[in-house]
Amino acid sequence: MAHRFEIRKNKGGEFVAYFCHNSETMFWTEGYSSKASARNAIESIKKNGPGAETVDTTTG
Repeated sequence: MAHRFEIRKNKGGEFVAYFCHNSETMFWTEGYSSKASARNAIESIKKNGPGAETVDTTTG
């Protein structure tokens, strides 16, 4: 599969959920104190992300 979520630990020991495509990190979440919270963030993205609107706040 070309895309996947990964849970990693950051330097502060927090759990972070990463979304990767073709081995490149596309975005990541804030750090969480528990792995369960990082998993919940992934599930929330999967559930709520497909219907999210795109907002362009740039000018010009």
